[in-house]
Amino acid sequence: MSRLGPFGKIGPMSTPSFSRPGAVDLSALKRPATPPPGSAPGAPTGGPAGAGSYSVELNEQNFQAEMQGATNAPVVLVFYSAQMPASVTLAQDLDTLADEFEGRFLLGKVDVDAAPGIAQALQIPSVPLVALAMGGQLAPLLQDAPPLEELRALLGQVLQAAAAQGMTGRVQPRGAALVEEDGAEEQVDPRYAPAQDALAEGDIDRAVAEYQKLVDANPADVEAAGGLAMAQVLQRTVGADPQAVRSAAAENPDDVASQTLAADLDLLGGHVDDAFGRLIELVRRTSGDERDQARTHLLGLFAAVGNDDPRVLKGRQNLANALF
Repeated sequence: MSRLGPFGKIGPMSTPSFSRPGAVDLSALKRPATPPPGSAPGAPTGGPAGAGSYSVELNEQNFQAEMQGATNAPVVLVFYSAQMPASVTLAQDLDTLADEFEGRFLLGKVDVDAAPGIAQALQIPSVPLVALAMGGQLAPLLQDAPPLEELRALLGQVLQAAAAQGMTGRVQPRGAALVEEDGAEEQVDPRYAPAQDALAEGDIDRAVAEYQKLVDANPADVEAAGGLAMAQVLQRTVGADPQAVRSAAAENPDDVASQTLAADLDLLGGHVDDAFGRLIELVRRTSGDERDQARTHLLGLFAAVGNDDPRVLKGRQNLANALF
């Protein structure tokens, strides 16, 4: 997998810096007065089939607005062309991951055939290419189409670096309503809007408080409980230095505080099984209050991921084995 920096390749395991010289200033990209001949805003031909909840097709008309609107979460840009099937597959894989990370980044898809002005302004040399937009700067990430698992790991590193710089917000799902199979529209439940708005604004404490109100009013509200659990993970990891946290966890394998914080970062980085496995092993090694703290924390992570998720079902089985 080729990871890129403004001055050439960087190591495959290094964490990119997003404020380094040489990144493109997105404010310099001006919107053209008219679209290029033959293009259809928002609907490029030959693009990836389907669209995720946290992705948007970008063109010369909406590019600036989307970039300026994403202030609390990173934007991952994928440049593709129907002439390059591997780049279309890459865009589809990133769609999958954007949904999997549930709004921790916005995926912007640019069909370079339908929106050549963007590719020209950003000096995109070839496709496929993936870049990261954060803090008004654009930095390239990779220029090939790696397998899904490698993409997931790379995005986990990116989001850890973003969290270390205080970008812990979430983007709203695209569109105001979900369309059911019968064609009827199911409106998004307005009860969750205050908490989701708070997350979108980067106000994690307010999001926790809003979700807590919903849970207090109805403890059986599984969606609110899951939202609260994830917001609490974000709250616990604000300002955490991933490298320091992981070093502390490695040096103190039986320290509950060190291991639970490392598990939170594992989860935020997309390493769900690692997060669960870390705490299950901690439960296995500890007893008394420490075991109960580790178990309770793990149950919170289960709720954050979702009780119907296969990884949670497997984690619950492993937890039962560790306890009994």
